[in-house]
Amino acid sequence: MLPSITLNNGIQMPQLGLGVYDPQPGHDIRQAVLWALELGYRLIDTAAAYHNEMEVGQAIRDSGLAREDIFLTTKVWNDDQGYDNTLKAFEESLRKLNTDYVDLYLIHWPVREHRIQTWKALEKIYTEGKARAIGVSNYYAPHFEELWPHTSIVPAVNQIELSPYCHLPEELNYCRQRGIQIEGYAPLVRGLKSDDPRLISIAEKYNKSTFQVLIRWTLQQGAITIPKSVSKHRIAANIDVFDFELSAEDVAEMNTWHDDTRIAWNPMEFL
Repeated sequence: MLPSITLNNGIQMPQLGLGVYDPQPGHDIRQAVLWALELGYRLIDTAAAYHNEMEVGQAIRDSGLAREDIFLTTKVWNDDQGYDNTLKAFEESLRKLNTDYVDLYLIHWPVREHRIQTWKALEKIYTEGKARAIGVSNYYAPHFEELWPHTSIVPAVNQIELSPYCHLPEELNYCRQRGIQIEGYAPLVRGLKSDDPRLISIAEKYNKSTFQVLIRWTLQQGAITIPKSVSKHRIAANIDVFDFELSAEDVAEMNTWHDDTRIAWNPMEFL
């Protein structure tokens, strides 16, 4: 059993899952999800924008696991935001996933002209029991400060890019102080830092891969994380991170590596 974290509404969310964003369309996402579920993953993170909700839903059905044993996340894309559009987009995601609820529904990006009404739509979805939790993605403090006067529900999760190279403690602390769970995406920086000698040195110290060290660092920030892979070997390696712990000294060292390396947009562009 993978460790889980209790969200601010009391539900349990696995601390490590499979992200299925596919920058190279054509991969067999259904097979990747099946492998992950066979290996013990129970959190699957997709989005309307990934264009693979149908494959994810099929894999969940083909896995033989009970729906309630899987924590399923999807997200509303920027073009579908606004109150009515979000409600329609959510129903379309349910249709593609072939489920009558999701465990977590997120606003994918804080689109300036729609984010308040989009959040109100998420609150309706939540109160109707169609999502067990709702949250946001790519929100920094200014986005939350705009949201607070208009919300009756505190987001359960904020999914942001998080690695030692994109590490903003002030944003993590802002969410922690308000009971919002951080979920980090792109923990592996899409391999861009695999040749960092500092990272290689720490990986050799623990007899682990550089990717495993990056995942472990994210977990030790108290974050949930969703490394992406379509390789069975890599999916297995990414979950094999619970038999070691980085020392406080190594975590502190890695905390100094921030150089604003990102694989996605900077949320501050969405002010």
